[in-house]
Amino acid sequence: MAKKIIIIEASPRENGNSTVLAREVAAGASCFGTEVETVHIHGMDIRPCTACDACQASLATDCIIDDDMKAIYSRLRSADAIVYATPIYWFTVSAQIKLFMDRCYALTFLGTQPAENGDAQVETYETDLGGKMFGVVLTYGDVDPFASGAVNAIRTFQDMARFVGSDIVGIVYGSAMGPGEVADNTELMKQAFELGRALATEA
Repeated sequence: MAKKIIIIEASPRENGNSTVLAREVAAGASCFGTEVETVHIHGMDIRPCTACDACQASLATDCIIDDDMKAIYSRLRSADAIVYATPIYWFTVSAQIKLFMDRCYALTFLGTQPAENGDAQVETYETDLGGKMFGVVLTYGDVDPFASGAVNAIRTFQDMARFVGSDIVGIVYGSAMGPGEVADNTELMKQAFELGRALATEA
């Protein structure tokens, strides 16, 4: 059961279709008293990872880039569930959420430590994202999730969840072209609401 959910909206449109569905996820979760925080990342100063590996000094070391991601790390750590909402652009996730996801590297630690006998080094892996519930919301301007590239985005989120040891509670995806058009899709809106409910009540 999620006491706190953070929703990452990655559409450049304030009323984009993935955003409309994300708000329905929030509505579904809020019905059960769950705290829901929404972060609309378009327009935020989130810069690309520079591969400096400074964040790999320890799990407690955040990214050294001084931008708006710094304020998001603590909120991600404190959340029980994270919902990723993005349109499909050029056959995969939007640039906005890809930047965000790359910078979540700072929430993992890949290092080595001495083996018990002291003779060798063993790899260690820690993450602040492990054990959290994930939800995914995708919209695309095609009737086919394969032709649109939505399947590429789905695979990305599945691989990420597997790597950090988290479960994807649900994926809501569907076609919508004009801004806000998805609000007329009763079935998709229902699925989004049910995803929020599931995140709020999942044991």
